[in-house]
Amino acid sequence: MRATEHKVGANKDDRMSIRSEKPRQRLAPEKRRALILDHAAEMLTREGVALLTMERIGQEAGISKSLVYNYFANLTELLRALLERELKTLRRLQFQAAESAVTLEELIQNVTHVYLKYISERGQIIERLQAEPSVSSFSDPTEYSRDGAVSYIAEIVSSHLEIPHDIAVTITDISFGIPAAAGDYLLRSDEELEKIEKLTVSMILGSIMMVRNDHFTRSKVLRRFPRLAPSADK
Repeated sequence: MRATEHKVGANKDDRMSIRSEKPRQRLAPEKRRALILDHAAEMLTREGVALLTMERIGQEAGISKSLVYNYFANLTELLRALLERELKTLRRLQFQAAESAVTLEELIQNVTHVYLKYISERGQIIERLQAEPSVSSFSDPTEYSRDGAVSYIAEIVSSHLEIPHDIAVTITDISFGIPAAAGDYLLRSDEELEKIEKLTVSMILGSIMMVRNDHFTRSKVLRRFPRLAPSADK
């Protein structure tokens, strides 16, 4: 009797468990695509590019490999889409930060803060993807491309500091590498983000001002004064 009761109780528990299970949620195509990219990004941060496969990404996202192929023809296309999305997100945030700045120092500080905060939260997803030739070989089709960001900030630097546009572009483009190095250091060290951010801003501003001062010192036309006529007594 007890065995029967136990069996009946078990069946009842099974039925209750079945009823309590939530049906699999059907997602709109764009949400499903974004979910696949989200899981690919998480795996990329943890393991790097080499271990990524369409099958493993599908497992991570809780879907079949064939469904992943419905959205991306191959792994390279998937990673290119991820790189495009991450670049667009980062550049958009940086543009918004730049637009809210009042001074040059505030502009550099805002843009640097956005980048380092992104790195602290997302890791070096962009850097890892850009290190893959097959992924980074495509031209950035977004309106938030690196060239667009460099051009935008260079215009401000050129106007504010009254230096030639070509020099402003060169300074700005090179200075983009400083936050990247700072982000790498942030992930490797125990230093606080705020401290690294302040040092990074100081390095960028210092380098810009040094180039500006050097340019004006070297290119400034000499002021010549009229020589005194030689004395008649000599």
